[in-house]
Amino acid sequence: MQDKSIRWNRRQFVTAAGAAAAGAWSGSSLAQDASAPIVLGQSCALSGPSAQLGTQFSQGAKLYFDQLNAQGGVGRRLVELRTLDDGYEPERCVANTQKFLNDDVMALFGYLGTPTSMAALPLLQKAKVPLIAPLTGGAGLRDPKLAQTVFNLRASYADETALMVKQLVALGLKKIAVFHQNDAYGQSGLDGVTQALHSHGLKPVGTATVERNSQDVSKAIKTLLPLGADVIVQVGTYAASAAFVRAARQSGYGGQFYNVSFVGTSALAQELGKEAEGVVVTQVVPSPYKTSHPLAREFQAALQKGGASLQPNYSSMEGYLAARVVGEALKAAAAGGKLQRESLIAALDSLNGQQVAGFPIAFRPQAGKPRFVELSMLTGDGKVRV
Repeated sequence: MQDKSIRWNRRQFVTAAGAAAAGAWSGSSLAQDASAPIVLGQSCALSGPSAQLGTQFSQGAKLYFDQLNAQGGVGRRLVELRTLDDGYEPERCVANTQKFLNDDVMALFGYLGTPTSMAALPLLQKAKVPLIAPLTGGAGLRDPKLAQTVFNLRASYADETALMVKQLVALGLKKIAVFHQNDAYGQSGLDGVTQALHSHGLKPVGTATVERNSQDVSKAIKTLLPLGADVIVQVGTYAASAAFVRAARQSGYGGQFYNVSFVGTSALAQELGKEAEGVVVTQVVPSPYKTSHPLAREFQAALQKGGASLQPNYSSMEGYLAARVVGEALKAAAAGGKLQRESLIAALDSLNGQQVAGFPIAFRPQAGKPRFVELSMLTGDGKVRV
């Protein structure tokens, strides 16, 4: 059932979709076969130190697609999510992407991470296949030139770090250091912190790195702890971030730790156990544990109906939301005639500025309408306070 909060201009959409379909591209064999499944390709970490994040997101997406298919799918066609493990390694992501393109998938969906998604980007651009709701806030995927290629559902790392710094400065905590992954993801987070501090006439008191898929934080500890920072902002995965928190506290550090959402809230809490107390994480979707937001209510209802084995958390609800958005776009694209990539892209464009399950869709920035970001704090018993 289409979300009541979405107001489609059908005539405008059908015209746009028809004009797109009249172009040079003739559509994939999967898109043209009225009985074939609608196939989406997802490359993400299902193994390695980021596995929990990828698994949770994929499970949330599958929860929605399973329920959509149980209702007849889209135009009596089932939606199939094909997920391949890349271990959060760019080379494996590129290989997975090439396989998806060879298989002529309708679109790519829910890629995990900045370095992996950036590595696959040239293939997407060449093939003119959209990437929908990648699990990253990296700046490189938000270039306006990519507006018809990458549809970012979540807030950027610049959005997340801006909120962090705003709160910290308001609290009088101005000595801020950054511990970040040594790649495009970490650099994007560091740039966000640096820009936010600059707006307050400040700069980081120090920075240190950790390699992707590594938990060796010894050099970073030796670099940052002597600086006496009030707060250390972490831009890493849950395994490395947890290792840093433990090592820093064992060394006597008494300051605070702030993390961007990509860390994986539940995964970080599980890694730290009682040591999670007081660790802050920015969130790009509402709390899945409350019922105050329509998305959370819908997600909880979906879990009760068909997700008995799935634990509610931020990552799984983000996957559910991403699939929900894709489902709305597919329905609109199919309503306009033949379901093709161009009509799907036109439908996604029409969603910009609308709401799905009460969540504001902002694939492209809109003046006066910031993307959703809020702060949460972990407790020592595995809970999250917002």
